[in-house]
Amino acid sequence: MDYRYYVLYKPYGVLSQFSGEGETLAALGGFPSDVYPVGRLDKDSEGLLLLTNDPRLNHLLLDPVHAHARTYWVQVEGKISAHALGQLEQGPSIRVKGKRVKTAKATVRLHPEAGTLLPERLPPIRYRKQVPDTWIALTLTEGKNRQVRKMTAAVGFPTLRLARWAIEGLTVEGFRSGEVRAFNEEEVYALLGISRSRPGSF
Repeated sequence: MDYRYYVLYKPYGVLSQFSGEGETLAALGGFPSDVYPVGRLDKDSEGLLLLTNDPRLNHLLLDPVHAHARTYWVQVEGKISAHALGQLEQGPSIRVKGKRVKTAKATVRLHPEAGTLLPERLPPIRYRKQVPDTWIALTLTEGKNRQVRKMTAAVGFPTLRLARWAIEGLTVEGFRSGEVRAFNEEEVYALLGISRSRPGSF
């Protein structure tokens, strides 16, 4: 089987799918018909999206048992407090499908230069002179629905801009918004820290 691997910087406003109403991945390049995104980013989020036709990689990245680290660069409203950073590290409770769920422990740090390293977002975040904001880097090992936004809101600092920067060692460093790069199997598996052996059906 000829497996293919693409890393995309998904722009804001684009759906993580190839069909449907609105702007989709189909507008970003002529991908092979059997390639699909591994996981998803919400329409109002941006950053790293991996596309492949490799079912084993899809399984390993999406199965919670394997807990791959995903790093997000997050612009939040307000000057975030040390207490709120501690709450994010310990894992605040969020609402998922109507139930309160405690999130897993995370890694978080201030990342003031993030906004200068990411591509420009279109449309840009509305600047408000009287309201400060803070950039943080947040690394999770789970992926509940809209988890990052729910976590920052839970500790009192709503998310303004959200970009997935990395999955393990695979990053979108140097990417333009909407840029697609092809990788080979060896590169992708090495950057993700996954063995390339294929026992059983995976």
